[in-house]
Amino acid sequence: MKITSWNINGYRAITGQNISRRYDKITKNNQLFEYIEKSSPDIICLQETKAEKSQILEENLYPDSYQGEYFSATSKKGYSGVATFCKIEPIKYSTGFGNEYFDREGRVLVSHYENFILLNIYFPNGTSGPERVEYKLNFYDELFAYLKELEKTQKNIIICGDYNTAHFPIDLARPKENENNSGFLEIERKKITELCELDYIDAFRELNPEKISYSWWSNRGRARENNVGWRIDYFFISKHLSSKVKKCYYEPDIQGSDHCPIILEIDL
Repeated sequence: MKITSWNINGYRAITGQNISRRYDKITKNNQLFEYIEKSSPDIICLQETKAEKSQILEENLYPDSYQGEYFSATSKKGYSGVATFCKIEPIKYSTGFGNEYFDREGRVLVSHYENFILLNIYFPNGTSGPERVEYKLNFYDELFAYLKELEKTQKNIIICGDYNTAHFPIDLARPKENENNSGFLEIERKKITELCELDYIDAFRELNPEKISYSWWSNRGRARENNVGWRIDYFFISKHLSSKVKKCYYEPDIQGSDHCPIILEIDL
């Protein structure tokens, strides 16, 4: 099974419904569907859709041969949001943690299959101030409690998405300069460690302990061209699934967002 996760930074822009601009280049083609057609994942999880389903043109709702589900923010329009498309329909979808304080931001979409559960999550960003860092930390704690409930009925769990945190110095180009910035604060990094202590593993790092790969680049200073990036998009999987992982890798050459896709190939 091939599962892709990608923070697309705006569904309407990447599908060509709205004009997408990168430096002096304007794009109106459906870069998302072109990518999906070429890559052909069994499941693709999207974060930061920034749109309600009703705001998307009908022809852009689902790629050919896929069905899926959207979960959008109710706290404000054009904010956050996740979507999951798949070739094989799950038993059910569920949204959120069951806690309105977190669920109103449209960050968690869960696909329940017979032999595994897939969580598509857009974790909060803490860069706008201390109160959002606190919200982010609490969001992680809410996830940990939610996972414990899921594990009562299903042991095979995959958690993908934009975690908005680089775990180790190897995971960003300039660790020293970012020690006091959200995304690499010690209190945020400890939450990733806590997830590992709950017997989840970083699938990419498990296979590539010393490889430098990034998944997000600032739009400032041509950071992507110079590969001054951060690895903040992950697949964390139940530890006992590690032997079933065939590949886990990033696709930094794929354009359309300030993030690139991450792919997990796994026997399920």
